[in-house]
Amino acid sequence: MVEQVTTSQQRRRGRPGHDVSTVLAGSVAVFNERGYDGTSMEDLSGRLGISKSAIYHHVDSKEALLGLALDRALDGLEAAADEVRALEAPAVDRLELLVRRSVEVLVERLPYVTLLLRVRGNSDVERQALSRRRRIDHLVSDLVRKAVDEGDLRPDTDPVVTAHLVFGMVNSLTEWLKPKNTYRAEDLVTAVVMVAFSGLRLPRQSPPVDV
Repeated sequence: MVEQVTTSQQRRRGRPGHDVSTVLAGSVAVFNERGYDGTSMEDLSGRLGISKSAIYHHVDSKEALLGLALDRALDGLEAAADEVRALEAPAVDRLELLVRRSVEVLVERLPYVTLLLRVRGNSDVERQALSRRRRIDHLVSDLVRKAVDEGDLRPDTDPVVTAHLVFGMVNSLTEWLKPKNTYRAEDLVTAVVMVAFSGLRLPRQSPPVDV
């Protein structure tokens, strides 16, 4: 289980100059560049500048590193979902809050969320991560349906399609946002929320009527 791996790794003592966090951060960068399946422990050793045995001092395997990385992404996204579930408010307001918090998590944990969005279920760790992610996807779809029923979202678009479009836009940030980006999280949140809930087109003003 991923949770058991995470707990065991947290009990390990780090070596000077390298702890689990630095090993994980460096490894995730390589996973995102080369793909997880295309990355070997030799690749990680070369990037980190330490021996493979030094990496194994911190983690049991490459898959354990993947589990830690996916946990970091999912823990943030699940915390956002839990906040939304606990909120007593119209569905559209809860959906907007989920969008806001999801963008904030993505910006704060960009490399980890990027990796999460690229997993395809090729291992137990990946399948567990995808299962956790699907629970968040179901929350999004449920909120869209409720917002439509409450008259706050247009009813002429399939709620599942709307959910995919909204969070497809959120997830697309990983395709062009860089770890050392100059965009502030609050500016990205404002832009995504505006496009998702208000659109881009300004309403046309009627020309003045001559009396």
